Amino acid sequence: MSKKLGIIALILALIALGLSVFNLMRVPKQAEQEAYDVQYVIYLGTNDKDSYEPYGTPEAVKAKVDEVLTKHFEGFTIQDANGGWTNENGTVDHEYTVVILLSDTTAEKVHAASDDLIRAFNQSSVLIQANRTKTEFYSGR
Repeated sequence: MSKKLGIIALILALIALGLSVFNLMRVPKQAEQEAYDVQYVIYLGTNDKDSYEPYGTPEAVKAKVDEVLTKHFEGFTIQDANGGWTNENGTVDHEYTVVILLSDTTAEKVHAASDDLIRAFNQSSVLIQANRTKTEFYSGR
């Protein structure tokens, strides 16, 4: 009897696993897809690409980033970070980095703002991530 219960439990576990995998792989219905948007994240290093010198103090950097972003977006979040990478000589370089979070916008607007940031901070590039998310502006009850 206990062997039969073990087999039944195994079968039920496999069915549950199969249903979980199916739910992860299925394409969301149109209404579910519309409930999600994209959060863009821009990583902006602030060392000059030619001189490798910092743009300025973190406060000066954030003030300039704020000035640029205000021209493109109605809202944004700026976070401090410290970037590091191994350069072509094999040594590790570091720089003050700003992480910019943007919601309720488009890739075109993000690219336009990134162009201005690249020019303002004399960068070779910025890193942009586009993450599927669900955004809600909650005002309470």
